[in-house]
Amino acid sequence: MANEFSALYEPLLDWVYERSEGRPDRGVELGPFATEHGLTGRADFELLGYAMSKGGLDNHFSNLGTAIANLTPEGLETAEQRRIRRESPVERSKAARRAVLHWLWLQDEDCVHWPVVENFAGTAAASFEGSLLTMDEIDCAAGYLKSHGLINGQGAWGRKGPLRAEITAEGRDCVENYDGDPRAYIRRGVGGTTYNNFLPNAQGVIIGEQQNVTQNNTAGVDPTLFVQLAGYVGQVSGTLGMDEPDREAMERVAQDLHAEATSPVPEPGRMRQLTTQLKDKLLEAGTTVAATMGVQMAEQALGSLM
Repeated sequence: MANEFSALYEPLLDWVYERSEGRPDRGVELGPFATEHGLTGRADFELLGYAMSKGGLDNHFSNLGTAIANLTPEGLETAEQRRIRRESPVERSKAARRAVLHWLWLQDEDCVHWPVVENFAGTAAASFEGSLLTMDEIDCAAGYLKSHGLINGQGAWGRKGPLRAEITAEGRDCVENYDGDPRAYIRRGVGGTTYNNFLPNAQGVIIGEQQNVTQNNTAGVDPTLFVQLAGYVGQVSGTLGMDEPDREAMERVAQDLHAEATSPVPEPGRMRQLTTQLKDKLLEAGTTVAATMGVQMAEQALGSLM
């Protein structure tokens, strides 16, 4: 259930923000949100409890029979930052490109040949921060992907992208080895500040093998602290007393952080997002020495991006 609530956390803050008009002094009943997402029983109270443990909501207006939430200052900031990202044309364009490419990869895996690009608009993946991607955004994304050789397809008058498309070998490489990030794939090998990082056991800590990882990246970002954090979490996750689903979820985030930090072009925004997730999960794990040290490592890594 914690994993399900984790996915709903930011959408819930956004939902409460909208209905309270961004005012922490107003309470909002959570029953409709729970029903909208197929949650039953007293899930609204459980969801409120989870959001309170994350620091985003409080229950100043609740009573025994009704789960009523109000935003905390932290929740207000999180909701407002989500809305800023959602309204950013740059962030929306980047998200659309990744989403379209991932969708075409899935279509190819399912042996769907030359799918209609517009069909992507009807999928759950065609959204960003809770806002549906428009057809213009999807068309522009497809045009961008085609211009860089990540997809193929024939266009039409008045369209920037193809009507039907298939992912190319380069596109598959981007999805499978660069987490579907066209920017990282296109910029691979591009000059810039080069960090030659000798990262002892950076990957072995996570997968149980003893390896030394040498990384050359040209993104102008030193990922050493992030790799060390990912490796540390892989080492101590089994000692934190977490429920198995929560432990597995934390290890997946650590693996994702390791993959991003050791990629040829680490994306600072992606590393910040994953590191923040790890910090939150470590805070949830309690106040053991191991968890506290992990939180400190995460804060140090995040500070390096300032």
